[in-house]
Amino acid sequence: MSSDPRDVLDALEWAQDAFEGVGFGIPKVEEGIAEGGGWETQLTKACKLLEVVDVLRAENGYYTAVIELGFGAIERSIEAYLVRMAGHDVEDFRDHEQSYERADQSGLFEAETAEAMVELYRENRTESYYGGGRSTEPQAKAMADLARGVHEYVVDQIRDGGVCVRD
Repeated sequence: MSSDPRDVLDALEWAQDAFEGVGFGIPKVEEGIAEGGGWETQLTKACKLLEVVDVLRAENGYYTAVIELGFGAIERSIEAYLVRMAGHDVEDFRDHEQSYERADQSGLFEAETAEAMVELYRENRTESYYGGGRSTEPQAKAMADLARGVHEYVVDQIRDGGVCVRD
C-alpha cells in the first residue's frame, strides 16, 4: 500500500484516465487546434499559446508563464514550418533544441539566427524555468514579441492562408 496522499493518488489516476479517454464519454476538445497532428496542428497550437500570452500580459505580472509560453509558441511555429515545408515529421522534435537547429538546415533562418535562438533557449529558458532568478517584465515582453515575430514570419513562409487562428 502506498503511503502517498490519497488525494494525489486519486488525482494521478484521474489524469491518467483523462489522457487515455477512459470514463469521460465524448471528450470536449480545445477549439482552434487543427486535427491530425501535422503541421496545421503545430501551427494552431502556436496560435493558441500566443493568445494566452496576450491574456497573461493584459493581466500583468505573469512573466515566467509568458516566457515559457513564448518559447513554446516559437518551437511549435518552427516545427509547423519544418513539417510543412521541409518534410520532417512531428515526432522528430522530442528535444526542444532540435527545432531551432533544423530551422537553419531547412533555410527558414540563417545559421547565425538559429544559433542565437538555441543560445537564448539554453541560457535563458532553463534559467527562467529552473533557475533561482525571477523573471522580469522586459524579459516577458521581449519573448512575447519574439514569439509573435517568429510565428508571423513562419505563417508568411508557409503561405497556406486560413490555418492560423490569429489570421
